[in-house]
Amino acid sequence: MNQLNQLKKFTIVVADTSDIESIYKYQPEDATTNPSLILQAVKLPSNQHFIDKAVEYAKKKGGSYKQKIINASDKILVDLGIKILEHIPGYISSEVDARLSFNQEKCILKAQKLINMYENEGISRDRVLIKLASTWECIKAAEELRKDNILCNLTLLFSFAQARACAESNAFLISPFVGRIYDWYKSYNLIKSSSFAEDPGVLSVRKIYYFYKEHSYKTIIMGASFRHIDQILQLSGCDRLTISIDLLKQLQLNTNKIERKLTPPNIFKTPPSRLSEAEFRWEHNQDIMAVQKLSDGINAFGKDQLSLENILSKKI
Repeated sequence: MNQLNQLKKFTIVVADTSDIESIYKYQPEDATTNPSLILQAVKLPSNQHFIDKAVEYAKKKGGSYKQKIINASDKILVDLGIKILEHIPGYISSEVDARLSFNQEKCILKAQKLINMYENEGISRDRVLIKLASTWECIKAAEELRKDNILCNLTLLFSFAQARACAESNAFLISPFVGRIYDWYKSYNLIKSSSFAEDPGVLSVRKIYYFYKEHSYKTIIMGASFRHIDQILQLSGCDRLTISIDLLKQLQLNTNKIERKLTPPNIFKTPPSRLSEAEFRWEHNQDIMAVQKLSDGINAFGKDQLSLENILSKKI
């Protein structure tokens, strides 16, 4: 049995891609997208019809030139999500514009709009996760959205403070970024061991996993942003793992036996008191890596969103 099939015994495998053919090939439970992946997808000649359909939709909706571009961008996001849902049994994660990451109210409105667009196409909100960056504002937006049965995937998560605030706010799912944490430590020559068991990104997810399980938090942990299959294998047993196509391929080609690394504890503890906004901001601020990587991630996704809008602007 290959490692991908072995991993599926311990963990729900999610495809981190917008490529329909790859999703069909590797048969993940769920799929995640982000502005970078959406931008890659629409640049493919085979996907030009998504742009044409989005432009037509935006023109029919009307409004200002700026609003037409926004509506076309949202339409592409939803249409790609619908297409992916045809090939998976579980959730599609669709991301809110990263430029809204510090505006709770606008994140709520955008999430509601995207869910309405999905539902207008016959897709239940039960199959859609709205991706939000793990800022204080987005975490609070996710808390409010859940009251309306809109489930969120809190992404760009790098600090323990972010993970704790998400759990305390009853977020549905978090995506701690293993590979980007590893990248930061490597860039500063701070990797102390060649063992992936001691990888700083792996250690971060492991800490979150046991904290959540020991305190009976229901928030799902989905490790993300991997650089090497050994990072993935060190987290076998995590609730979910979202994996790029290249690494899914490596796992499928490898038949070495793997073992479960993460198992829920038998001892449970009373959860600590909830973090206040000030406590969250201070604790997150103490982790320089997390501060830098959260900023970098929001900026990068914002630039890719702008690139998508520039493509659409030439057709509107």
